[in-house]
Parts: sequence; structure tokens; C-alpha cells
Amino acid sequence: MNTPIAILALGFILGIKHAFDADHIVAVSTIVRHNRQPLHAALVGTFWGMGHTTTFLLIGLLVLILKINIPQSIGLFLELLVGLMLVFLGIRTFLNRDQSHHKHIHRHGQSEHLHAHEHFKKHQHQHRRSFFIGTVHGTAGSGALMILMLSTIRSTVEGIYYILLFGLGSIGAMTIMTLLLGLPFSLSKDKFPHINNIMNQATGAVSAVFGLIIIYEVTSLFLT
Repeated sequence: MNTPIAILALGFILGIKHAFDADHIVAVSTIVRHNRQPLHAALVGTFWGMGHTTTFLLIGLLVLILKINIPQSIGLFLELLVGLMLVFLGIRTFLNRDQSHHKHIHRHGQSEHLHAHEHFKKHQHQHRRSFFIGTVHGTAGSGALMILMLSTIRSTVEGIYYILLFGLGSIGAMTIMTLLLGLPFSLSKDKFPHINNIMNQATGAVSAVFGLIIIYEVTSLFLT
């Protein structure tokens, strides 16, 4: 195997590994909790990966073409934004602000039944939110990737292929991850609402705490 192919293969593998970073999983968990259908949960990861890859590609082009270095202070500031985002998502989830399902009364003969429905517009909103979260994560995590790229990539075209394969790996891995993460929520939403509510609050608490840890670590680095 020649060196360029090995580097590109490494990009794909690192993309898979990168998707499993704890802050990524925590963030998408606050979204997949809404979904009753496994496919909808999987799409959360797909859109997250697309947002993540879009940011990587844009920043990568700046680095490869214009030879721009990303200052450490900017990288820390972007990590701080990730921490704040996780705190916001965590609080929102802990308070169980779930409006993705609307209950309607349906008449069947002489009886009436109350059904919960997911709405298409809500899924669109979730996809946009997943994409946005992916872009934030992509911006914050771009520094380390760019340093690796500059030390190994020999041409702009090779760099673009590297980023795209990295993105493909992260999209695939996160799609599978959100599919699996969504299963406990979708299975418990109707049959075990109390357990579902506990999982929602636990997800929110973990996200908020994780965000606070990131904020603490970043501010400590700023002050040193």
C-alpha cells in the first residue's frame, strides 16, 4: 500500500473514531430522545455528520490553500462554545421540553382514542439542529485535524480527499450510533413513560455536567 492511500485510509478510520468522542455522543443524545422511529434517529447522526464535514471542509480549504494557521486562543474559544452548547442542550433536555409529538383524539365507531403523532416539520427542525450542532463540533475540532493534515498531506487535492473520507467515516459512524442511541427512547416512550422520563432527565443532566466540565477546563487554560 503506497503512502497516499494509507493516509486517506487513515482519514476514514480517524473519522469513525472521531464520531465517538464523548461530547459528540452526549450532544446527539439530547436530540434522538424525541424520535419514535429508528430511521428518524439515524438521520440525526447523518445530519450531524454532514454539518461536521461541511465545517471541516471549509476550514480545511482555508488551511490548505491560504496556509492559514488556527491560533490556539481561537481553538479554545470554540471549545468554550461547545461547552456552552452542551449546557444549553442539557438544561433544555432536563426540563423535558419535548414538543415533537402532538396528541389528537380519533373517533373509531362509538369510542375515542388519544394518539400521539410525530410531525414532519418537527423532524426538519431536528435535522437542522443536528446539522448546526455538527458544524459547532466541526469548528471546535478542526484544529487538531488541520495540524495532522499539514504534517502528512502533500497536496491540496489529497487534503480534500482526506477531509471527505474523514467526513464519510464520521457520518457513517454517527448514523449507526444515533440509531442505537434512539432505540431505548423509542421503545420506552409509550410503554414505559416513567422510565423514558428518567432517561430524558439523565441525558440532560449528563449533557449539562459535561458542558460545565469543558467550560472549566477551557477557562483554566485561558487563565494559565
